Amino acid sequence: MRAVTFDGNTLRLVQDYAEPALQPGHALIRPTLLAIDATDLAVIRGDIPHTGVVGHLFVGVVERVEPDAAGGKQLESRRVVGSINVVPPDSQLARRGLGNHALERRILGLRQMDGCFADRFVMPLHNLVPVPEAISDEQAVLTEPLAAAVHTSRITRIEGKPYVTIIGDDPVALLSAQIMTRLNASVRLLGTNAERLALCDKWQIRHRLLSDVGLRQDQDIVIECTGEAENVASAMRMVRPRGRIVLRRAVLPTPDESTDRPGPDLMPVVLNELELIGARCGNMSEALSVMSRQPIDLVSLITRRFRLDDALDAYRAAAEPGALLVTMQP
Repeated sequence: MRAVTFDGNTLRLVQDYAEPALQPGHALIRPTLLAIDATDLAVIRGDIPHTGVVGHLFVGVVERVEPDAAGGKQLESRRVVGSINVVPPDSQLARRGLGNHALERRILGLRQMDGCFADRFVMPLHNLVPVPEAISDEQAVLTEPLAAAVHTSRITRIEGKPYVTIIGDDPVALLSAQIMTRLNASVRLLGTNAERLALCDKWQIRHRLLSDVGLRQDQDIVIECTGEAENVASAMRMVRPRGRIVLRRAVLPTPDESTDRPGPDLMPVVLNELELIGARCGNMSEALSVMSRQPIDLVSLITRRFRLDDALDAYRAAAEPGALLVTMQP
């Protein structure tokens, strides 16, 4: 079968990749639409140490199921999306509802598990969520970033009408701005790419270039989506005393890295009694529910469309300045 693979050095479209083996409790999925985002680009840059089939954003049809004791035949022929974190259901953290944090987790196309950029791939049945008929493939393929945005809005605890600043203009930042505006927050989005920021005009969301904004310590909540130390420092200077900062990405450089770049000075956290919260993956079922109930604009985040046969061109397009998400149709 066709598969997009990475060996640590070179990205290839392979025509004769071995068919995946179907184990009990798993489903064989034929993707109907795939999407490339910044995380997939991080793999081929070497920032994420993954080899094998790449890709983690998909919507597809279950072709065959190998049931286990819990069953699963009801998913056959259904259109599905899936949680990318694959954790044994009996692991300690999974039993507590914290499987996304389990150290033994595998991650589709990103960590110790072949991805979805292929003619067929396998996923555990308990990771799959059926897609309602009213949701299109172009919406469903972005369920994972929407889930992250929904999770960010929930963990942030929007109360009253707080002043919220979102730093960053990636898909999760743009989706978070849409969601939080509907939760009665006064939202502004700060970024560096004018093309991406222009999307906020159609959503009637305030936006500015990050370089044009003053640091007045008047925001109730700042959501930092870039992971850049200088932007985390800016967030600490924007938020009011006893305000809240949500970190959407690991802050670079991390303490174990050998680098001359300093990390952010965390003294304002102590002096201003700030609350720091981390936010990562979300719940796919919740995201589909939000997608069904609310007019969230997902399709505008797709900047180019390709076929799987043109995967290498698709990756090049995804790396262009201003690109957000690039789709591939098998």
